[in-house]
Amino acid sequence: MTKGPAPKLFSPLAIKQVTLPNRVVIAPMCQYSAHDGLFADWHFANYSKYALGRPGAIILEASAVQDIGRITHGDLGIWSDTHADAMRGIVDFIKGQGVVPGIQIGHAGRKASIQRPWHGNGALDETDALRGETPWPVIGPSPLPAGKGWLVPREMTRADIEQVTADFVAAARRADHIGMDILELHAAHGYLLQQFLSPLSNARTDEYGGSRENRMRFLLEVAEAVRPVWPDAKPLFVRVSSVDGFEGGWSIEDSVALAKALKTAGVDVIDCSSGGNAAAGATVSTGYRGPGFQVPYADRIRRDAEIQTMAVGLILDGPQAEDILQNGQADLIAIAREAINDPFWPRHQAQAMGVDMDFAGWPEQYGWWLDRRARGLHQLAKSEK
Repeated sequence: MTKGPAPKLFSPLAIKQVTLPNRVVIAPMCQYSAHDGLFADWHFANYSKYALGRPGAIILEASAVQDIGRITHGDLGIWSDTHADAMRGIVDFIKGQGVVPGIQIGHAGRKASIQRPWHGNGALDETDALRGETPWPVIGPSPLPAGKGWLVPREMTRADIEQVTADFVAAARRADHIGMDILELHAAHGYLLQQFLSPLSNARTDEYGGSRENRMRFLLEVAEAVRPVWPDAKPLFVRVSSVDGFEGGWSIEDSVALAKALKTAGVDVIDCSSGGNAAAGATVSTGYRGPGFQVPYADRIRRDAEIQTMAVGLILDGPQAEDILQNGQADLIAIAREAINDPFWPRHQAQAMGVDMDFAGWPEQYGWWLDRRARGLHQLAKSEK
């Protein structure tokens, strides 16, 4: 096992009454592989392999609180009990590996009703219709399309806002009922909650538009409505786009103010991403995009809003992640594409950093084989000297 103190990356972290065995979190990544929003075999295979890699937590991909809130026809949904019940198996499997299960819930707003990324990531067209994937009406804060050729959203009424808020609450109840221990509200990447935040997409003149306080109102109302039904013992996360990355858009100063208000509303962790609201398909709109490019946002929000943060974005290896934690820039490390490349990233990085060198912490079905393999390779190396 470990010689000396464990790296902070592989030390437990308690948030409320939920303890993560380490600080690595598998970030939500849409698979666009559902039918009518239902969890499928692909999803089970996808998330089970991450669970075997033993991160601290896995946050399931964005699950729509309304059917019209899906990004694509392939998005997961949690707008009914049937949708939630389909996830019970993976929740149990994740917990069985000693990992904390979570889910991200959201609404795509004006970025709904589009193609899967591998079909073009644009507005649904005649080719999609031949596959039975036709467009549906979309809603948003203002009648401003997300990009050229995209559907113009219907401006949401007060009744629409109240209904979406109620649907977030219902989704939170369902997530708790099936055993999820982390809930994340998706307020990033140009989807509905962020659309209200940013002046790039919100041109309203009522109490939900204009000033920063007004533009924050919808997200805060959702958080304030969700917190009482999401058990106090369980942490509530919010993913934000820390900056729009364009002149006149949402800024890091805005995010600090938002984080302070969310903390007051009962939010425990801010998941710090960026971009996605100014151009169709753009997830990040910042200039520099090197390793750890979004870490400064997590650092700034953590310091100025005095709230726990999760860093994400081109965090490539354990030593880099450890430095982020040791420098006090974030409390959690989210990985996404690195996990796709190596589903056992947490275990492999732990070993590279001197943790669990004898495979004792691995699933027993794997550990004894890998320990035997390591001994054999060691003997082979000795014989070749």
